[in-house]
Amino acid sequence: MSVVTAPAAATTATSSRAKVRGLAVVGAGAAALAGWSVGALLGADYWITDVQGTARVDIPAAVGTTIVVALLGWALLAVLERVASWGRTAWTWLAVGVLAVSMTPIGLVAATASTRIGLMIAHLAVAAVLIPAFTRR
Repeated sequence: MSVVTAPAAATTATSSRAKVRGLAVVGAGAAALAGWSVGALLGADYWITDVQGTARVDIPAAVGTTIVVALLGWALLAVLERVASWGRTAWTWLAVGVLAVSMTPIGLVAATASTRIGLMIAHLAVAAVLIPAFTRR
């Protein structure tokens, strides 16, 4: 009779990875809050105007959107890891692309300079938490 320990090791690694990624989602929400707060300290009022009207990016919207997008990113990463050996690499490139695209509207809306800086700080802070945590081996 032989004993196989590989599945247990794989399960432990998967469980550990899930914990890290779950904490990263929470950390991304905290990073969004921290970035938003830094912007507010710099004088950001977080009022933005575009062709659809004027709106304020408030804390619940910033943190809530961050958590939803982080969960969607995690789901996409899980799918990519299951279907391709290069799934993590593909997700990393997609995440960097999404970060770049998320910066575009900041330059297109009418907002104070401090609001734009605050939004950029928040986007970069979230990416700084999620990308390394989600792609960690």
